[in-house]
Amino acid sequence: MDDIAPEQARTALDAADRARRQVAGEVGLPRGYWWAMAAGWILLGVLSSVAPPWPAGIATLCFGMGHAVLASRLLDGRRRTDRLRVSAAAAGRRIPLVVVGMLLGLVGVTVLAALALDADGSGHAGIWAAVLVAAVVGFGGPDILRVLRRWVRA
Repeated sequence: MDDIAPEQARTALDAADRARRQVAGEVGLPRGYWWAMAAGWILLGVLSSVAPPWPAGIATLCFGMGHAVLASRLLDGRRRTDRLRVSAAAAGRRIPLVVVGMLLGLVGVTVLAALALDADGSGHAGIWAAVLVAAVVGFGGPDILRVLRRWVRA
């Protein structure tokens, strides 16, 4: 065991590093997270269109607090499956920042879509904008997160 050639050691270290990157690349948020986020997005869109401003504001604050509680458990991105939990060093420490940035971007898309729909004369522009973004979140959330992680090397 003591006679390991430098080339063999380098090959073994490279293989271990590739395996670590592969596992880290598969780390993410569960599918249910994205669908819960989409449902909340639609609910907030409906409330903003049909309810007075103060209940919609309270619902938005409750949604934010609920997301913060959920985020404390899920946004570390370290739960690859129910049985595997990787270290924070392997998962990457930028995942929470990427997810929060993604969600802030989606809020901006929602606002811009609602303004565009309202300018076009659409009834209930906030609801339609929320449904549009909820569909993007529900169906494409994991893929968007994967691309953003690649872009920022998280």
